[in-house]
Amino acid sequence: MPTILGQNQYGKAENRVVKITRDGATHHIKDLNVSVALSGDMDDVHYSGSNANCLPTDTTKNTVYAFAKEHGIESAEQFGIHLARHFVTSQEPIHRARIRIEEYAWERIETSDANSKFIGADEVKHSFVRKGQETRLTQITFDGENWEIISGLKDLIVMNSTNSEFWGYVKDKYTTLQEAYDRILATQVSSRWRFNWTDDEQKMPNWEKSYEQVKKHMLQAFAETYSLSLQQTLYQMGARIINNRSEIDEVRFSLPNKHHFLVDLEPFGLKNDNEVYFAADRPYGLIEATILRDGCEARIPVDMTNL
Repeated sequence: MPTILGQNQYGKAENRVVKITRDGATHHIKDLNVSVALSGDMDDVHYSGSNANCLPTDTTKNTVYAFAKEHGIESAEQFGIHLARHFVTSQEPIHRARIRIEEYAWERIETSDANSKFIGADEVKHSFVRKGQETRLTQITFDGENWEIISGLKDLIVMNSTNSEFWGYVKDKYTTLQEAYDRILATQVSSRWRFNWTDDEQKMPNWEKSYEQVKKHMLQAFAETYSLSLQQTLYQMGARIINNRSEIDEVRFSLPNKHHFLVDLEPFGLKNDNEVYFAADRPYGLIEATILRDGCEARIPVDMTNL
């Protein structure tokens, strides 16, 4: 049976690069996990094994580290833009570059005044602890003409201990869930958002500020929404972002409902007045949706793990 080559790409995945910027005695850390995927005129390397058009994956790895030195890492997005532009414009056979980046955040270790006189003020400025809230993400795609920048986060765990209900739902003979008028609402947020930036350097977003503001609006909406369903909360989170961040046209969420069930304490002669819960890790409800700026088309894949 005759065969033909379909869609393909290659590159070096998960290049771990840590960039230390020394501002005198004060140090700054950017900690990234960078994956490069290239595609283009690659038929011959598959059909005949000719490597004439093949940039070695080891070279893509080296480029990541060299660019960390040459360009610095102002933000994950900006770093990915530098890389994508380089691969497409410097290698004729490469028609498209996709750069995926995870960023791991660090914060300074704070010391008391009493301790600092022993440690020394300069030393305090280069001691860090890894942040554990979430992992920042971005994907940059460039084909020589068009850019697509999708950023996001994963593993951001949030909880409202009240101001959440769930009742009035469809019931059939298999329904056992009791209606709840005061429940815990908790989830582990995975989200991606798509920027409307094209190629105008003058209108390029401030990537660092944008990320912090998106996260702020996301968390504020979660906290301030009196929730009758996780779907309602999800929509409010996305709408808050779209309405406050003009550089973003699309937001997609995947929210597992981290169920907390009241423990039956009656066998012990105790009343459980919404105080003691069993935290169930599985199975879990999974709520997913995309929120769009009016007039825009959805482009973020439904399965965000493919980003």
